[in-house]
Amino acid sequence: MSHQVNAELVANVLKVVARKGDRVAPEDTLVLLESMKMEIPVQAEVTGTVCEIGVNEGDVVTEGDLIADIEED
Repeated sequence: MSHQVNAELVANVLKVVARKGDRVAPEDTLVLLESMKMEIPVQAEVTGTVCEIGVNEGDVVTEGDLIADIEED
């Protein structure tokens, strides 16, 4: 089963932490966003393997944009 992680606000992608193929668990940081001079970690909500990272460092995301797709265990 696949679980998508989507952006919840307009922000800049400051750093991509997770990569395709990485194993993640709840609360593992996938990417760091920056909005209004605040760093906002986007975390995994499930245990699984990252199938896709939908952003690159320097991108601007808007609400609903795909951050990551995780194949649940």
